[in-house]
Amino acid sequence: MLILDRIVGQASDPALAERLHDLDHNGQVETLSLSASDIQRHRLRLASDRGTDCAIRLERHQQLRNGSVLMLDGERAIVVQMLDQQYLTLRPRDAGAALELGYFAGNMHWKVRFAGDQLQIPLHGPQADYLERLAPMLADGRVSCS
Repeated sequence: MLILDRIVGQASDPALAERLHDLDHNGQVETLSLSASDIQRHRLRLASDRGTDCAIRLERHQQLRNGSVLMLDGERAIVVQMLDQQYLTLRPRDAGAALELGYFAGNMHWKVRFAGDQLQIPLHGPQADYLERLAPMLADGRVSCS
């Protein structure tokens, strides 16, 4: 059993995102899928998507969130994923803004889905982290957030 007793950081943190991206390309990122009620707990035992038996034992001041990185080394990473995935929904102003938004999302290695003329990004951390990166496009109206 693998004991996870601290939160290393959030998958959306720039420093961690690059390392996670590299590990993900090699199939070395495991996820722990948690429900909304499980995410509130500080102690639980479950298996990762790859079958690793994990025991989470966090101190009271630590709070799990979608995208919490519980383990990160040169061999693998273990990341929390909420079962009820939340999305940031973005609408580009025009075709040019859509191309720029798509290019930006690709460079950030964000997984996306499309809903009509909207781009939806699954949140793997606080929404504010994503909005901060999109600030220039939001500020001048090239992209709106709903």
